[in-house]
Amino acid sequence: MSPAPATPQTHAASTAAAVPDYAALRAEIAGWARKLGFAALGVAGIDLPEDAAHLADWLAQGQHGDMDYMPRHAALRGNPAALQPGTLRVISVRMDYWPAQAADAWQVLGDGERAYIARYALGRDYHGLMRKRLQKLAERIAARIGPFGYRAFADSAPVLEKALARNAGLGWIGKHTLLLSRDAGSYFFLGELFTDLPLPLDAEPAAHCGSCTHCIDICPTRAIVAPRRLDARRCIAYLTIEHKGAIPEELRPLLGNRVFGCDDCQLVCPWNRYARVSTLPDFAPRHGLDAALLCELFAWDETTWSARTEGMALRRAGYAGWLRNLAVALGNAPASAETRAALGARAQHENALVREHVAWALAAQQRKAARGTGQGSSRDAPVV
Repeated sequence: MSPAPATPQTHAASTAAAVPDYAALRAEIAGWARKLGFAALGVAGIDLPEDAAHLADWLAQGQHGDMDYMPRHAALRGNPAALQPGTLRVISVRMDYWPAQAADAWQVLGDGERAYIARYALGRDYHGLMRKRLQKLAERIAARIGPFGYRAFADSAPVLEKALARNAGLGWIGKHTLLLSRDAGSYFFLGELFTDLPLPLDAEPAAHCGSCTHCIDICPTRAIVAPRRLDARRCIAYLTIEHKGAIPEELRPLLGNRVFGCDDCQLVCPWNRYARVSTLPDFAPRHGLDAALLCELFAWDETTWSARTEGMALRRAGYAGWLRNLAVALGNAPASAETRAALGARAQHENALVREHVAWALAAQQRKAARGTGQGSSRDAPVV
């Protein structure tokens, strides 16, 4: 295993003369993890037959959209030992991200002139940050017991991270398909260390969604087609980030002012009353993006966009995707001369995808202006 190679045997077998106390080591690892900024840690086995079958069915239904990498590596997702030979256990960690300084999410969603960006994406991209801290955790373990086999992941390889985190005792998979914790809600990132250490396993917790369907009911595009079943082709997070083509016209009005991701199913979840605010400054909002005006963001040229999204998850959409998403939000915004002027300035954009969505948005704005209404797309905060 990499980055600290082990022999073909497991660590336990290769050090049979001095086998560590793995229960005590697991407790030490949890303490080191907390010092590195991880809010929780658990240990899972590597058997995932039911989750692999669920994934296969989801793929067979085509609900992954055009994320071609999903079926390409499906076999590895359900088999950690195939992804990383020698793996016996998976150390799963949680890192809270909800930014204390961010503007109120419901207020932004209710203001059709402002852009809503999923709260996980307002600050630093977590992928590199988490991998570096997982690497440090592995180095601390090696300093304690000597070289061992491991590999760190943070949404960086075909890993069923939610299933592994569930099996590691960090929570259960909610009806919105996200991991939920009784004492931390769902506003957190997950990361993993695949390892050859035979650490004691944690117990999978019971699910506590009960009869609640708030997440299903709130979804603007009805992407949660059944409990724990998400059709990515209708999901706003997929449409505004992963999807690189045109957003289906029938879904555009439903996006409202959501320009990168969507938090609705989490915002209404009763368990997020217990969500933890992040203590890491890395996740604080940058450049006022927690409540920025749509017209101002739409005016960014590519150089400005590149500079202001450096080191952020927003880069994943690409500049053309960013303009596409903003154009849809501007089409959904209250009718105004300023909005029409902003759109008109991009009407002849060099990118055909941008031009198409600008034309749609201009038509939507003109229809609202003709009706004499300034009505935009907004939503009041529900009572939960």
